[in-house]
Amino acid sequence: MVDFSTIPLTPARRSDNLVHISGQLGFVGPGRLIEGGIAAQTRQTLENIRTILRKAGGDLGDVVKTTVWLTDKSNFSPFNEAYAAVFDGCELPARSTVVTGLLIDGALVEIEALAHLPLAAPPSLPAGSDDPAA
Repeated sequence: MVDFSTIPLTPARRSDNLVHISGQLGFVGPGRLIEGGIAAQTRQTLENIRTILRKAGGDLGDVVKTTVWLTDKSNFSPFNEAYAAVFDGCELPARSTVVTGLLIDGALVEIEALAHLPLAAPPSLPAGSDDPAA
């Protein structure tokens, strides 16, 4: 298991009305990926991004761009179905998707996001951890 407390990153940084969210995985607890394959990991990853955004005063509808890394191109279709379902009712963000290896064993998808929030939103973001719900 990876000791996330030693990784030099923060889950998100706010710069004026932009929130830059580091690549997130489908964690449901410290170092524990959700089970259930690509669809479950996609939904959980986006829920983790939503949690970070809510702490910053936003939500998934504020996301303007995502970058997605998949470990297997055969997961592209079920990933797209889960991704679209989570963003249902929101304008879809611009997106880049690539296939590559990921550093965490068992991770099938990683998603990085950029959100545009009103300047009046509270600038509170979670402390660095692998559990954005913390």
